[in-house]
Amino acid sequence: MMEIPLEHGLILAIALFLLGLTGLLIRRNIVFMLLSIEIMLNAAGLAFVLGGARWALPDGQVMFLFILAMTAAEVSVGLALILKIFQKYRTLDTDEMDKMRE
Repeated sequence: MMEIPLEHGLILAIALFLLGLTGLLIRRNIVFMLLSIEIMLNAAGLAFVLGGARWALPDGQVMFLFILAMTAAEVSVGLALILKIFQKYRTLDTDEMDKMRE
């Protein structure tokens, strides 16, 4: 079985994190912003798993389980907030909601 070098995995984690950060900064739709945060958290989880595998410790996998639990809670609360925001403003675009406040 072929082993993936640590550097390649970390480059993938950095690329995923930057992709999520770019999506968070560029997109104005709340759902896409939530998805971008999910991508960033998964990139951090990948880095933890890679670090744990590098030193042959289960700590990285345990941290990834905590990250998964946190993302599940974030998604449930985030989607509930998105539903309430949509009921109030009838849009999910953050720029449009800002204009409606004025």
